[in-house]
Amino acid sequence: MRLIQVLVPEGARESVLEALDDQGIDYALFDEVGRGDFEAMVQFPVPESGVEQVMDRLRDAGVRGDSYTIVLPTETVVSQRLAALVERFPGLRISREELYARAEDLAPANSTFFAFLLLSTVIATTGLLLDSAATIIGAMVVAPLMGPAISASVGTILDDQRMASRGVALQVTGLIAAIATAAVMGWLLQQTVLIPPGLDIRTIPQVAERTSPNFLSLFLALGSGLAGAISIMRGAGSALVGVAIAVALVPPAATSGLGIAFGLPGVAIAAAVLVLVNLLAINLSALVLFFLSGFRPLEAGQFEGVKASVYSRIVVVAIGIAVLSLVLAAVTWTTFQTESYAQGAQAETQQFFAEANVTGVELVDVTVDYQPPDILLGNEPRVNVLVGVPRDLQVPPDIAQRIDDRLTASLGRPVVVRVGFVEAQVSGAEGNASSAGSTSSVSGAYRANSVQERGLPSRAETRRRTTVPTTWRPAIPTTL
Repeated sequence: MRLIQVLVPEGARESVLEALDDQGIDYALFDEVGRGDFEAMVQFPVPESGVEQVMDRLRDAGVRGDSYTIVLPTETVVSQRLAALVERFPGLRISREELYARAEDLAPANSTFFAFLLLSTVIATTGLLLDSAATIIGAMVVAPLMGPAISASVGTILDDQRMASRGVALQVTGLIAAIATAAVMGWLLQQTVLIPPGLDIRTIPQVAERTSPNFLSLFLALGSGLAGAISIMRGAGSALVGVAIAVALVPPAATSGLGIAFGLPGVAIAAAVLVLVNLLAINLSALVLFFLSGFRPLEAGQFEGVKASVYSRIVVVAIGIAVLSLVLAAVTWTTFQTESYAQGAQAETQQFFAEANVTGVELVDVTVDYQPPDILLGNEPRVNVLVGVPRDLQVPPDIAQRIDDRLTASLGRPVVVRVGFVEAQVSGAEGNASSAGSTSSVSGAYRANSVQERGLPSRAETRRRTTVPTTWRPAIPTTL
């Protein structure tokens, strides 16, 4: 519920009161003696969804644009006519006047905006390097990005070019400043002992999450923009929604800055693309929702011009998202392909050992090294198999090749298979293992890019792992 106070211009008293009576609104009337241009002040309650309609009627009744109008939130209104008033003005949407005022309040002064944004970037960068989700979420509470995103859309809908331009400028310059801040911070930290030398930030899960964007990231941005618009229109939870908007923008911007600092252009570009896609999606979803909710400029004659401007901006932003989404589509497709291949290779290898009945040989571990860039570069998948064998058993010379042939036939892609062996010594039926070890001697065959070794295969680049229980048991002698 809202309490509206309006100064009634000279000569408009009767028409204003008649307009309020026609809408069944209870009001209080006071004589105005402070200024000669106004003869009275009228005060009345109205549901928040009815403020815009009532104000339009009062303008038609003679309340000019230079009149003083105050809209206040109220806790409780007691009136016999209140129920009928609520039925007359159903809905939860606020008026365009309140929307404009809230958008103005959400966009802070430039100094305040950049101070909070840079502090948020510093905290987020720290959280990325520490791989701390809690720290990153804490940084999002500080980030002031919701205000510019909402004010840009509100300014466009209400035909306020100053507000729209300022909102866009704050978003663009703010995110550029965030990337630069993270880059400088990352470079400075490399000159200290706070991070280990030779750190590969691509191995940090929180960083890797922002360098492999897919369509799910787009849903986050669209949802954040819609949530921001709804929270402003209904006055609920805007602070928490601001956190969601910041999550879509600040961590990727900080990741892009770290990519620059560590000399990793792939990381910097991938994270920057995610920032840009999220920025466009947030603005597009908020703009569309405000327009569909019926917000219009104060001057009726401006609506057609604003309508054309909104349509053109929606088309431009949508085209930008579509172009950048090609990157998201490529990442999504390659990620699906590599994950599917990894699962298939692991399952096929386990099935091979279950069916092969290889004397004394037991599968210990299967890892697949196959990343989305490998598909784009045409690199073959690398499957590393770790096998346990008793010390006195002659290793079959063709296990790597047999696994290679099976994976190539079943998964339809050439592969490099590397098999390593862990030797074990079994004491007998009691099952007491006396010793276990490994050796670096090479015993096997090299066929069709398949490698067979005694010893442990290198797994420095391993990304996916499936572990099979390593309990040793005596094998029944059989032939291959």
